[in-house]
Amino acid sequence: MELLHLQQQRRTTSVQWPEDVDRRLNVLVRAATAAGERTSRAELLAALVASVDTQPEQLALLLHRYRLMAQDALAGDENRDDLPQVRSPGPRRAASTQERMPSSEVTGQHPRS
Repeated sequence: MELLHLQQQRRTTSVQWPEDVDRRLNVLVRAATAAGERTSRAELLAALVASVDTQPEQLALLLHRYRLMAQDALAGDENRDDLPQVRSPGPRRAASTQERMPSSEVTGQHPRS
């Protein structure tokens, strides 16, 4: 059996949404990690989109619930101490790399004897 998530060509999608929704996606990735899953934001979004009911009434209900959420409805999400922290993929910031390196490695110069 060919698997959807492995076999199909990839598409890049640009999404603009509230910051709290973006933080919620990070929390969902952390929750999946806590359950033993290795995943990414992209894979989790794909799983959510692929599994949503396509019935018009169900989608309308989903949209109405989202549109009626209070501004602070997701405010406490990021502070979930019960979930593991996960590092975002990609290169780490230079500042955090420099903090871990001895000064001679950061500057490229060796200390004088």
